[in-house]
Amino acid sequence: VQLQASGGGLVQAGGSLRLSCPAPGGPFSRYTVGWFRQAPEKEREFVAAIKWNGGSTRCADSVKGRFTISRDNAKKTVSLQMNSLKPEDTAVYYCAAGHGVITSNILAPSAYDYWGQGTQVTVSS
Repeated sequence: VQLQASGGGLVQAGGSLRLSCPAPGGPFSRYTVGWFRQAPEKEREFVAAIKWNGGSTRCADSVKGRFTISRDNAKKTVSLQMNSLKPEDTAVYYCAAGHGVITSNILAPSAYDYWGQGTQVTVSS
């Protein structure tokens, strides 16, 4: 599974961005796909994830109500719509896919087998 995160950029606080994660190779529809982010000198943290069938999603408390994750298995793409962005959302955002992700480990980066290159999101105040 090859992942290619895109859509990052510079935006003012209160603005919106939409990140995309196409996965052109492999049985993408069988994987849970998650978004993580990492700010300078901080650990990588969970943002949101969506199960293989798109019926179950999970978002971090810090982004709940502002970020929405969705997937299109036919197009092999997972998207992260980010609204009401805050300066503290500034980070490199990564998409990841895991075959063995379950409810108890969905927040853990180690549960994901494949990672895309990051895309920078910068929110100015």
